[in-house]
Amino acid sequence: MKNDLKLRVYDVLARAFIQEDVKTCFALLGDANMNWAARLAEQGCRMVYVRHEHCALAAAMAYARKTRDVGVATVTCGPGVTQLITALPAAVRAHLPLVVFAGEAPLKSGWYNQELDQAPIINATGAAYHRLHMPERMPVAIRDAFLQARRERRPVVIGIPFDLQDRPWDGRTDLPRPSRELLPRPSPMPPNPDDVASAAKLLAVAERVVVLAGLGAVEAGAAAACRALAAKTGGLLMTTLPARGLFHDDPYCIGISGSYTPEVGIEYLKEADLVVAVGSSLAYHAGGGGQLWPKAKMLQVDVDPVAVSQGQEVARHHLRADARLGVEALTAAVPARSSGQGASWRSDAMAARIRDSKPDSQVFEVEPGLLDPRDVVTALEAALPLEWEMVNSGGHCSWFFAQMPSRPQEKFLTIREFGAIGNGISFAMGVAAARPDRTVVLFDGDGSLMMHVQELETIKRHRLNILIVVINDGAYGSEVHKLRSEGLPEDGSVFGYCDFAGIARGFGLAGRTFKNLDDLPKALAEFAASGRPAVWDFHVSDKVLSPSIRRAHPHPAKTKSA
Repeated sequence: MKNDLKLRVYDVLARAFIQEDVKTCFALLGDANMNWAARLAEQGCRMVYVRHEHCALAAAMAYARKTRDVGVATVTCGPGVTQLITALPAAVRAHLPLVVFAGEAPLKSGWYNQELDQAPIINATGAAYHRLHMPERMPVAIRDAFLQARRERRPVVIGIPFDLQDRPWDGRTDLPRPSRELLPRPSPMPPNPDDVASAAKLLAVAERVVVLAGLGAVEAGAAAACRALAAKTGGLLMTTLPARGLFHDDPYCIGISGSYTPEVGIEYLKEADLVVAVGSSLAYHAGGGGQLWPKAKMLQVDVDPVAVSQGQEVARHHLRADARLGVEALTAAVPARSSGQGASWRSDAMAARIRDSKPDSQVFEVEPGLLDPRDVVTALEAALPLEWEMVNSGGHCSWFFAQMPSRPQEKFLTIREFGAIGNGISFAMGVAAARPDRTVVLFDGDGSLMMHVQELETIKRHRLNILIVVINDGAYGSEVHKLRSEGLPEDGSVFGYCDFAGIARGFGLAGRTFKNLDDLPKALAEFAASGRPAVWDFHVSDKVLSPSIRRAHPHPAKTKSA
């Protein structure tokens, strides 16, 4: 606390954030943000102090996705800002609203060793950067940063020189109206009747319809409408990866579209003659270019439909509308099916096959003392309580963990838009902060966890109720399989089985190593009773390849015999 009681600029800046109803901030402190952060904490904001700046932003990403609100993080200037550069493009591509309080070097100094032109670096990631150099306008500029983050659904980084933050406040003490009160609240967009009629004609002649739902369908509350459309057309349901689990209890859901599609889904998609994409951006890895449905036309229902996405021609038929209203209008306009039209595709036998088929039936020789990752996921799927929150990380292991059909979308978080590993532990912390009354289970790989293993200490210090499940194949899974497929040396991708249980105990968490699955139910009961975060290390074989790797990088031996 300053010796004098005069209000400082950083006091007012903290109040401006509180005015925006900021309840949680993920932080790593330095000269350029520490005074402001201390005041923010004093005014009632929960501060989660992480060990690496990247993790502050990544945790805020998961918090934003889970709460459907703005995520807030803070870092210091210079090196604090440069550590954000991997997380920012991921947040941009995931359309996550974030505000980052980043300091800037002091203006009064002729030279400062952490001085950096931060704006070009931030802007290059697709995020917005605002320099706040006039104290009197800073409260309004902060409000406008929140307004921009909410409206554009992307990160906004604000840079404020820390010598300006330390000045006495000479401006007005009343604050501007918060962004939430200014943000336009447009009603859901209904479809044009002519467009509905055209789309209904497509559906009327289609015999094998698949309704594919994305995050836009989740946010619009369109799940029931999608089910109704699929039922009326005798069609099937599936989702994009971020929306996985939206139809988890529907017998005609064939899983995730794209790189994570299970075997039965691939088989049925090859037969589809119309895919109705609802609230989906038709991304490359979701199969939006038709890789998985070569016979099908595509109809996109979206407020911002596209013809080309990520370098591919995608939908040629469009219905511009809110996801729910568009699908409801389409369902009403489609004539009821005759007994012969499309009825044979949906059947009790099909539902049983979808239910009973393994996501991946490929047989691998697993070495003694090691586990098949698919068996680990099956055992966890059966044992983990349904009310717990699931977080899937990136990398090779994420394919296996995505195949947990009983888990609903609202309890299973996946953010994969930039393809970076190393985010899992941060995402778990963000979910734990957003859902403090729930147990969070993180599914991660050994290479990914090692990138930010220091955050185990953050989990312990903040008493975050997290169980980390590590699929440990002693390697960077994707890389080792790709190198093998090319017949190249794999040395740079294989590191051996480190002792994650021992590492966890060193940070004060519980740790356990699994080389068989017999003790899983007992271990789960002990974890639930302990209330103590833990790391479970499952040693798996690196001979088990996910279907996405097998499709993209066929093994030389299999290529020759094919």
